[in-house]
Amino acid sequence: MEDVYQIPLSRVIQELGLRELYLPKSADEILITSRDVNRPGLELNGFCDYFDPKRIAILGRSEMALLNKWGDEEKARVIHRYFALKPPAVIVARGIQPCPTMLENAKLYGIPLLSAQDSTSNVVAGLVSFLNVELAPRITRHGVLVEVYGEGILLVGDSGVGKSETAIELIKRGHRLIADDAVEIRRVSNKSLVGRAPENIRHFIELRGVGIINARRIFGMGAVKLTEKIDMCINMELWDATKVYDRMGIDSEYTEILGIRVPVMTIPVKPGRNLAVIIEVAAMNNRQKKMGYNAAQELLSSLGMDINDLQGDEIRKDLENI
Repeated sequence: MEDVYQIPLSRVIQELGLRELYLPKSADEILITSRDVNRPGLELNGFCDYFDPKRIAILGRSEMALLNKWGDEEKARVIHRYFALKPPAVIVARGIQPCPTMLENAKLYGIPLLSAQDSTSNVVAGLVSFLNVELAPRITRHGVLVEVYGEGILLVGDSGVGKSETAIELIKRGHRLIADDAVEIRRVSNKSLVGRAPENIRHFIELRGVGIINARRIFGMGAVKLTEKIDMCINMELWDATKVYDRMGIDSEYTEILGIRVPVMTIPVKPGRNLAVIIEVAAMNNRQKKMGYNAAQELLSSLGMDINDLQGDEIRKDLENI
């Protein structure tokens, strides 16, 4: 069963710049658990079969015009019927002033009533985007997350293999650190994973022999970033002379994180290898592949091989066993 996450309504109010018209109690005590929102046109018309009491309701110009079409008695009855469903909060967009009946029913049923100056579409878009991140399914994995040429690279491997040292070298070369040691990964959509550091260890890096350092204070604000989309995973492992490593890049390795496929590349580590440069090239090569270009396929094709025979195998790797 998927874990259920929650955030206080105060975070929503702060993020969207909402005005509080009525709160039954402190906004810190009112918890939001659904990433979906509701524009209650159907419910105002009496169709409530699929009403979800966990969704924040947003009333815009259309809903308010619908209410104003009815007489005072019918309007009061509709508002009373809707607020009796007890949505977690109601937001009135475009700075429209809610009628006194709406405020009365908000107080009667203990429903937070808020006002937004922005357009209804912008309020919906901003709220959905915020909730998708804050309430997203998530896991925490051991590793290092860095941004290299705009690509989010998750470095994984055994403890002591050199992930943090490689991250320092990448920072020195102008790239940015997101998380060291523990990476909190969130599935913000059906196609996207976003990684961040747990707040209590954000910007800190552990270097064996040196200790704990603060990358933001040593290298500056340009060396760190709060979040980054995860585009690929690089498995760093000690060089094994008995193992055959991929030298062409025809086969595609991938892992699944929260149900989303992420490309994986295994890089052997041994003295003399410049891992930072290798990871930079891997990041640029991954971007080229996403744009439809594969250097190995072009080389083999230029050597006269049939392009249809150059489609490599897809190999799934378990991130937890890397």
